[in-house]
Amino acid sequence: MGAFLSQQDTFAQVAVGAGRFHACTEVEVVSAVRAALRRGVGGRIITPNVDILRQARRDPAVRGYLADASLVVADGMPLVWASRLAGTPLPERVAGSSLVRSLAAGLAHDRRSLYLLGGAPATAGTDGDPDGALRAAATLAHAHPGLRIAGAHSPAYGFEKDPAALDAVCAAVAAARPDLVCVGVGFPKQESVISVLRRRRPGAWYLGCGAAINFVAGDQHRAPAWMQRSGLEWAHRLAAEPRRLAGRYLGHDAPYALGLLARATLTRYRPAPAPRPRS
Repeated sequence: MGAFLSQQDTFAQVAVGAGRFHACTEVEVVSAVRAALRRGVGGRIITPNVDILRQARRDPAVRGYLADASLVVADGMPLVWASRLAGTPLPERVAGSSLVRSLAAGLAHDRRSLYLLGGAPATAGTDGDPDGALRAAATLAHAHPGLRIAGAHSPAYGFEKDPAALDAVCAAVAAARPDLVCVGVGFPKQESVISVLRRRRPGAWYLGCGAAINFVAGDQHRAPAWMQRSGLEWAHRLAAEPRRLAGRYLGHDAPYALGLLARATLTRYRPAPAPRPRS
């Protein structure tokens, strides 16, 4: 990790659970990506939350995605809290949902291009609204003059399981020659798609952004800022999608997060081993 970084942009790495995170702010992420693009170097950003870190403990594929990333930043306050309890603090939470907008602003400043892949597909056989990616792209282009939209597409659900459909999507993205591709089709599917895309267009940057395209399009809404700051964004999402998320959040992620915080505390306050006597 981190080989893309120039000497002045090298970030310390902090171990949290099964992951190693770069100790950087959202502003520093944007600055590092812009600098790398100026040097013609591509890369990949992953923003693990508690659920992804929990999966990494048992799934070698998830650990592989983390190892392949150029930047790994913590998208979850429990991860930031754990780093602080362990005495190796990460500076802040860096959410993928926020990075889509801040990276778009940075690209606009440099007049670079963005491709959005994901979001809610348009309903087949209707003349209604365009798909979520197109609406999100229009929102970002309006908010950030200078941003070039290389393309936007919300593929059908399950496209990544169809080799022909996946190849067609990846070919379209590569042909558009974007500087940054935001892929929002859910973890770990989006990371698998990014791994394919990187082979087709290695000079671009890639961000797996989950529901961020839906947020920008207005199809879903993020938690209020105070909930984001206090680590309660999960509660907002749970209230919005209780059937889908209750088992994951309450049955798996909450116990893992509590264990992570407890282990971090023990790491910091565990007595140092006594020095060995000289023979």
